[in-house]
Amino acid sequence: MTHLWVRAEQRQHEERVGLTPEGARALIDAGIQVTVEDSSVRAIEIDGYVDAGCEIAEENSWPDAPADAIIFGLKELPEDGSPLSHRHIMFGHAYKGQGDGRILLDRFKAGGGTLYDLEYLVDENGRRVAAFGYWAGYAGAAVALKCWAVQQAGEEIEPMGTYPSAAEMQDDVSADLNASGGPRPTALIIGALGRVGTGASDLCEELGVAVTKWDMAETASGGPFPEILQHDIFFNCILAAPGCPVFVPESAKAAPRKLGVIGDIACDPGSEFSPVKVYDDVTTWDEPALRVHENPPLDVTAIDNLPSMLPVESSLDYSEQLLPSLATLGDLDAGVWGRAKAEFDKHI
Repeated sequence: MTHLWVRAEQRQHEERVGLTPEGARALIDAGIQVTVEDSSVRAIEIDGYVDAGCEIAEENSWPDAPADAIIFGLKELPEDGSPLSHRHIMFGHAYKGQGDGRILLDRFKAGGGTLYDLEYLVDENGRRVAAFGYWAGYAGAAVALKCWAVQQAGEEIEPMGTYPSAAEMQDDVSADLNASGGPRPTALIIGALGRVGTGASDLCEELGVAVTKWDMAETASGGPFPEILQHDIFFNCILAAPGCPVFVPESAKAAPRKLGVIGDIACDPGSEFSPVKVYDDVTTWDEPALRVHENPPLDVTAIDNLPSMLPVESSLDYSEQLLPSLATLGDLDAGVWGRAKAEFDKHI
């Protein structure tokens, strides 16, 4: 019997989960054994998994899971250097030259385990079967808009936290914009037709922020893109890849500009392909913005786990997208799992 082990998340501020109780029940009905670790932080209570028929394990007990269990989580494992012997489903962030990527792959190599990277679960056309993109865009827009609002008053954005709902997040951002005392900002979004860009666009439009929407057609020239500097806020909503144009060069910091905030929602500053060259490290929930130029001010927001700010909505959405693929775990050599394994083999 295929055994899926849903681990508790151990990263700070991470309350999401990739499988809901309803999804777990569907997998159990399909003949898959499901174990769910208890969690002190998960946004979805353990009682639902108990009612669904899941086996419940102690929090963070996955290293002692049966050897044939497939360990399923979302974000990073503890960086303790231990060899990884299980098959893991997670976001590894290990295939684009990231600094910690090689360390993670070496742990798999040492333990003989396998990484099925959630970012590389793709269909036969290369499209991801599940993504948190919409809620990343929504939350990323919220952080950048809050940053712009307080920047107008010469203040700094306060630490971020989770929100019970998207409606409460919207109300919070609206209050900050109203308190800024001026007109709403203008924003330019690159990647506006994708999931991330759609989420960012939706929040902006709900708050009365005028949005210029760009996608592949508008960036096909390869740049430069002076229009970006003529908006108050710029949102980067595309994943870095070889051949990606530079949207904001390092020289933009001192250039004449209206631009005051960059919301790098794609947030991959460690990649050599990053299209935003004015910063080189992520920001955090405790320090959401990085000031990269003082006069006039230019702030960058680049938080790499944005959907975690809306843990319930993002979990429900993602688990619904991923469930059909989880139902095929009985054949790891085929379909999305076979393609993910081939990607791992190439990089290991």
